[in-house]
Amino acid sequence: MPHHPLPGYLVIGHVARDNTPHGPILGGTCSYAALTAHKLGQQTAAVTSYGPDLPSLDTLAAIQIEARPAGQSTTFENVYKNGIRFQKLLARGATLSLAIVPPGWRKAPLVHLGPVAQEMSPAMCGAFPHSLVCVTMQGWLRGQDEQNNVIFRPHPDLETWLPAMDVLVLSLADVFGDQNALIHFLTSAKVGVETLGPEGCRVYQGGEVAHIPVKPEVEVDPTGAGDIFAAAFFIRYRQTNNLIQAAQFANACASLSVKKQGMESIPSLTEVETHRREVYGTL
Repeated sequence: MPHHPLPGYLVIGHVARDNTPHGPILGGTCSYAALTAHKLGQQTAAVTSYGPDLPSLDTLAAIQIEARPAGQSTTFENVYKNGIRFQKLLARGATLSLAIVPPGWRKAPLVHLGPVAQEMSPAMCGAFPHSLVCVTMQGWLRGQDEQNNVIFRPHPDLETWLPAMDVLVLSLADVFGDQNALIHFLTSAKVGVETLGPEGCRVYQGGEVAHIPVKPEVEVDPTGAGDIFAAAFFIRYRQTNNLIQAAQFANACASLSVKKQGMESIPSLTEVETHRREVYGTL
């Protein structure tokens, strides 16, 4: 029997193959969030699924990975037009469930559910009663049309499980520009965080809303910035139980990440702390 030591940060969701004009690269919330958590000092584990067509996982060598084999990996094609991302979903890996989460990981203090393509049920939000359940739920909002274009189609069970989310990070782009849906989702979770790119974020809790701005940076590549922000927010919120401190830390982490491309964009803990102090001062 393999040994599965308890991680401090467990992320569940598909790693993905992102087809780009320069060839396939590793993508997906699971990839970006896991590497971010590791770089921020967390003992990190991931439950995922992929096939033989996935680009190298070498960048995730420090992450404990439990993977369900699949004939092919979840595959996206991303095209940016005037700063707006258009996606095609070309393939999907295997379904994820609690049954494939090692028992030794099920009491991880922080569980990040990061679906990208409806690969698990929203009922997973209720499967970790001993954990801070953190969610980036764009994958529960995605369907596809006959041309494989990604469209707004929420999972039919999503509404039931919104109150079980301890922290939800979401952007207007995730809900395909539907402002009413965005506010509904953010205010239905215990804590909702709206990412605003170069404008920082808004935090929703108990009927109150706070805007936490950030110093804008020159953007080279925004891919993964939302997942990097989310992982940073989840970690710092669990450490401090302070939403403003978590937002400032996550803003600093994400704003550094857009200055480089791909997985190399994820900053270290020292870099994030230095940048946070430069922007917000000492705590």
